Amino acid sequence: MSKLLEVENLKKYFKTPGGPLKAVDDVSFSIDKGKTLGVVGESGCGKSTLGRAILGLHEATEGQVLFEGRDITHIKKKDRRKLTCDMQIIFQDPFSSLDPRKTVWAQIAEPLRVSGEHMSRDALNYRIEELMDTVGLAKRFTYSYPHELDGGRRQRIGVARALALNPKFIVCDEPVSALDVSIQAQILNLLQDLQEEKELTYMFITHDMSVVRHISDEIMVMYVGTVVEKSPAKELFRQPQHPYTKGLLSAIPVPDIRRNKKRVLMQGEITSPIDPPPGCRFARRCPYAKDICRKQTPPYEETLPDHFTACHFIREINSL
Repeated sequence: MSKLLEVENLKKYFKTPGGPLKAVDDVSFSIDKGKTLGVVGESGCGKSTLGRAILGLHEATEGQVLFEGRDITHIKKKDRRKLTCDMQIIFQDPFSSLDPRKTVWAQIAEPLRVSGEHMSRDALNYRIEELMDTVGLAKRFTYSYPHELDGGRRQRIGVARALALNPKFIVCDEPVSALDVSIQAQILNLLQDLQEEKELTYMFITHDMSVVRHISDEIMVMYVGTVVEKSPAKELFRQPQHPYTKGLLSAIPVPDIRRNKKRVLMQGEITSPIDPPPGCRFARRCPYAKDICRKQTPPYEETLPDHFTACHFIREINSL
């Protein structure tokens, strides 16, 4: 399986009066062509910043982003514009990501026009109609405005815009979190059908563990800008290694009052991402933390086959 995207030691820091805010700090991973990497973690852990840094919407502070083996971290503006044909994003809020003054037709036509593709009016109409049909938008909505549509249809416009230039890689930034549960299922199924049909590669960002389990081939868990665990999706749910991952999984609601599910409660204060102290950033909330955890950053290493974890005492914890 060929790697479409490789991220190596990527960092994205923001300047603040209190010091550098380390939104993404030394993150490395890869995604195979046609696969989905789910990225999960609490709000503010750096998931969305990571996706935007990969696409160049935020300029990386350090590290490398390789797309099909090519370093795209600091490419020129004109080359970045060409690259947008291959790399796209679906935003979280389908209403705020659309222009309220433009019709559905104009929203979908915009990326086709900005890309520099010279299409006749008839060809443009045909392409827009084709995209609307692909994402399940009825033709009667062609000249509707965003405020006239529900959340599901708005998000379908976002998906159509992302597909307009036939990309190979799409960052899905919590694309269903603002939708009703029934609409969530429709959009997730649509994304999976499109992936199978067009061999798309996804980076699916979410804080919903049930959603990420449904759509991902691999899952990467982030905590305060760092990666604490990464493994195949089924393996992560079957045998989580890191204490933080176990806490996330234990918080998933179980629709069975007869099942006595043990909760892993995470207590303590979240480490600030602004100039954080050395050591493990989960140490303040970890029941297994020792002195070394507060002084030395844990190694990110393979603890099981194709299962990577960052913890000083991971083997001791999982042998208990």
